[in-house]
Amino acid sequence: MFEPSLPFLIPAACDRLLSVVAQSPLTLPSTTQSILEAWVFATIFIGFIGIIWKRNLMMKILSMDVMSTGVIALYVLVATRGGLLTPIDTGTGASAYSDPVPQAVILTAIVIGFSIQALMLVGVMKLSRNNPTLESDEIEQGNTP
Repeated sequence: MFEPSLPFLIPAACDRLLSVVAQSPLTLPSTTQSILEAWVFATIFIGFIGIIWKRNLMMKILSMDVMSTGVIALYVLVATRGGLLTPIDTGTGASAYSDPVPQAVILTAIVIGFSIQALMLVGVMKLSRNNPTLESDEIEQGNTP
């Protein structure tokens, strides 16, 4: 008479998935790690160069966002260690678990970065009301006493 519907099947599937994930540690080969580090540093460098060379304020904000994304990716890449398991208690006993604190710090950094970016965009919107352009050189020349 009673047939299990999808909401009743989802917890069982999630439990099965979590037990598989908790028992298989993530390890990256050293060449893959080096390639990822090179891409992350390239992302940070591209964002830094964009901040320096671009004169448009919107492009500067976008470059800052690219650079912060690279820095966050660098922290995530540094925090990965082979042989550690996800911190999910499956009842199998004590094992080498990864520390969840860096994950919380990175999530906090993402939220703070988003709020800073939103604040900078509001500042650019206020500047655009008084200036016909968003080029930083022209704004500085127009506001020099």
